[in-house]
Amino acid sequence: MTYKVALTGGIASGKTAVSDMFAELGVTVIDADVIAREVVAKGSQALQAITEYFGTQVLTEIGELDRQKLRSMVFSDEQQRQWLNNLLHPLIRTEIKQRQELAHSAYSISVIPLLFESGQYRNYDRVLTVDCPTAIQLKRLMERDQSTLEQAQAILDKQATREQRLSIADDVIVNDSDLHSLKQSVIKLDNQYRQLARN
Repeated sequence: MTYKVALTGGIASGKTAVSDMFAELGVTVIDADVIAREVVAKGSQALQAITEYFGTQVLTEIGELDRQKLRSMVFSDEQQRQWLNNLLHPLIRTEIKQRQELAHSAYSISVIPLLFESGQYRNYDRVLTVDCPTAIQLKRLMERDQSTLEQAQAILDKQATREQRLSIADDVIVNDSDLHSLKQSVIKLDNQYRQLARN
């Protein structure tokens, strides 16, 4: 069983950039968002359950899940969101676990955006939080999604706060500068994690 590091951070904080850099260093990276898309792929049991619960309006013309549509339906409905989470989270967790066991590097990194909210951080040897000031986060989010400040703020308000994410962190990368600085932080942590994994 390899040493397990969980990587988290708010939306548009730079989790993907950081995890890509770890992957370039030969680390097994497991992304909960990628798995979340795979478990609801066309023909999956999860997609069938979602369609039965929400109706065929959540499907695209070619029978795939319309994630945007589903997101807007559950965004303001706590009960529906809870139902969806109860269906998907166990499937995602099982898949993450299987991939951790197959990891080929000294340690694995699991990218889990909702790490604080799900309480999963207790299952990891180490927690790395990618952090950046809220103003930068909002700016990146608006640029990425072509959204208004109000829309971006509404998304942030649904997530754990910066303070909550930092409260579970063993390590923090502050992503408020350039990619070169980010890479240096990743290289430093990679050395540290390899050391910890050997002990």
